[in-house]
Amino acid sequence: MSATADHAEERTNPAVRLGFQPGQVVQEIGYDDDVDQELREAIEGAVEGELVDEDYEDVADAVVLWFRDDDGDLTDALVDATTYIEEGGSILLLTPKTGRDGYVEASDISEASTTAGLTASKSVSVGKDWSGSRLATPKAAKSKR
Repeated sequence: MSATADHAEERTNPAVRLGFQPGQVVQEIGYDDDVDQELREAIEGAVEGELVDEDYEDVADAVVLWFRDDDGDLTDALVDATTYIEEGGSILLLTPKTGRDGYVEASDISEASTTAGLTASKSVSVGKDWSGSRLATPKAAKSKR
């Protein structure tokens, strides 16, 4: 693929824009019938493989966490998600957009991320109904400096 094609894919494929790369093992947590199937397929295309589920028993390169306001405690969910990824991995936290059922306040995401020891990037739109926040583990955050 040419550099131009790479840049075009970055703009059009949200999974590539979010940093997913071929060969990564991505674990999906919080799957339900309301998730964005197009985003899931884009991630699978970017990593060139299927997402693994919550029963996966090895360490993943990244976690996709679908989280809604009524799913329980966000801090606990983030701490649990960090146990599934290797040091330096990232978590893509996906929450319903403003006005959608299950919407999570940005301040709640920020507070839960900090409490869980994660560094949050700004929120990005990743589909019609979902927003994403890329959260980095401390090692990943330090290596970007």
